[in-house]
Amino acid sequence: MNKLTGLLLCALTLAASWAGAAAQQSNRPPELASEYPLTNEDGSALPNHTVKLIGPIDRLPGVVVAANPEGKTTLYEFYDLNCPYCRAAATDIAAMVEHDQDLRLVLVPFPILGIPSIMASRVELAVAKLGTPKQFYDFHRKIYAQRGVVDGARALAVARGLGLDEKVLTKAGNGDDISEIMRNHVSLGDALGLAATPSFVIDGVALLGYPGRERLQAIVDAAGACGKVVC
Repeated sequence: MNKLTGLLLCALTLAASWAGAAAQQSNRPPELASEYPLTNEDGSALPNHTVKLIGPIDRLPGVVVAANPEGKTTLYEFYDLNCPYCRAAATDIAAMVEHDQDLRLVLVPFPILGIPSIMASRVELAVAKLGTPKQFYDFHRKIYAQRGVVDGARALAVARGLGLDEKVLTKAGNGDDISEIMRNHVSLGDALGLAATPSFVIDGVALLGYPGRERLQAIVDAAGACGKVVC
């Protein structure tokens, strides 16, 4: 059997099992969720709403504190590896965490955009399981530095370039525990009403979509200064 065949079969099964959840998210009218007066850089409203968390998201399996683990302000990012807006956000957020040591970045894989995303996320979650947070964040940024569809093969190639063993990653990525982690992440995003990728959670507020670096930085600054997204 081809080393990616198992990944593909599992991806097909998972895609069928949560197609309804992904459809529910994509059909949610974002204009109905504008609890705080936040805007995108083009002046349009940034959909947002308050969320209630049962416990810390970063303690869930497969969630990685990717940058500034001692930072005072935590930004959770839910993303899909094939999301073009996530790609645009990745470079900006990398610059933000480099210049703001108080910004603690937590990455939550959220593969909802089809089978290639599920296959790539199996590899990504194997990197989270077997590698270090630095390797995971390097993987994240290198994926988004590329163009085109990201699938299991491309994800494995990136991971291999970071010095990780391809066979070990493939075996780990095929595990039932990885399937369960992905289901849990998608269920969490659905429960939080995250109708777009990327979506962010900061100080109990979900932001649906990427507002641009300046607007996101303003929200982060407000959260750091007064503990809420708008001071």
